[in-house]
Amino acid sequence: MPKTRRASEPDRESRLLLHAVNGAFPLAGRAINRERVSSFRRAFSTMASTFGRRIPLAGLAERQIRGPDGNAIPLRIYTPDGPPGLKPAFLWCHGGAFVVGDLNTSDSICRAIARASGAIVISVRYRLAPEHDLYAGREDFLAALNWVHKNAETLGIDGNRLGVGGDSAGGNISAAVAQENIRRGGPRLSLQALVYPATNLATSFASKDENAEGYLLTANFIDSVGPLVERGEDPTDPWLSPAHAVSLAGLPPAVIITAGFDPIRDDGLFYAAQLRRAGVPVELLHYPGQFHGFFNFDALLGAARDAQERVGVALRDAFAAEPAPNRTIEIADHRPWLDARLSKDLITGAMLAGRSVRQWNSHVLRSLSPETAYAAANLLRPFWAPAAMARRTISGYINALNAQQSYPPQAGTPSA
Repeated sequence: MPKTRRASEPDRESRLLLHAVNGAFPLAGRAINRERVSSFRRAFSTMASTFGRRIPLAGLAERQIRGPDGNAIPLRIYTPDGPPGLKPAFLWCHGGAFVVGDLNTSDSICRAIARASGAIVISVRYRLAPEHDLYAGREDFLAALNWVHKNAETLGIDGNRLGVGGDSAGGNISAAVAQENIRRGGPRLSLQALVYPATNLATSFASKDENAEGYLLTANFIDSVGPLVERGEDPTDPWLSPAHAVSLAGLPPAVIITAGFDPIRDDGLFYAAQLRRAGVPVELLHYPGQFHGFFNFDALLGAARDAQERVGVALRDAFAAEPAPNRTIEIADHRPWLDARLSKDLITGAMLAGRSVRQWNSHVLRSLSPETAYAAANLLRPFWAPAAMARRTISGYINALNAQQSYPPQAGTPSA
């Protein structure tokens, strides 16, 4: 386990962002019910689109495939630049407590991972509760995996180099599908990437009480989701709670991301330990100063960009058949000197505010007119580019991240 499960306070960028989000988004952390589902879905989509990057790629395509119950499964296919020939593929399952989320809420994540890994990333829109039961979403994701494998060459994909991943509820589904895929004799997977996954729906962990409120995902929200998703299923069924599988042996190597201020932090840590005990290599990337959901906010948070890059590198190495690492790396910002804290907070806050305004304006323009947004982006690019470079340089200096391998123990000093 990480030496520091939870930092003394969130990393500076995240601490300031949480203050802003908790004030600007009235639904943040509140309980959800059937009457509020639509409002929560709109709020999550707005938040993800506002605070996520739109990295340009070589190709972007929308597809629909037939689902297991005759339903349509929307896909979004991200193709990065790279040499000609078949590319590996990575299927992404978005988060959202099984109730919210769609292809747009994971757009920035998929773009970043596609560029970092060199793989084609396929985002899957699965069926959500309360309209559907918990089994529907995982059947959809498994169907998408099998469809990609069956149609690999047509899609420009190497069917022998596939991976799956997701965040939060999507991490739950990805972990469950990685297990079910073996049980059903499906295609070999090179890697599973699980970002703060909920792998055990039957157990409440200590981190839920420790991080009950104030960090975007709250205990109040988690408790309110139950009535929307539960229909009398057995929560210990491994198809719903992959942590309850009789055996985890033979599963693909994993990269697991956990956050210190996450109510379900201990769930992900426990699953990492289970996999290791079963002989499955796990690269555990622990961010003790981050919160549940930080992975989405890559336009503002250096830790989000760092985590996305590390997932991309892990995929690239796995697809190149490099030996899978079994290690724990802890990543956090430098602790500021006491007398410099206020000035650093002010500078970081000003930069976050400026970036947020730009992201919000872009989001509004895209909503009103994609053509106008594209034209405005091209017109302003000469002005934004030097400003963005200066912001990244200053932020990189003030909020530099330290990465320290804590397992296996490694001699030496932390490396940035």
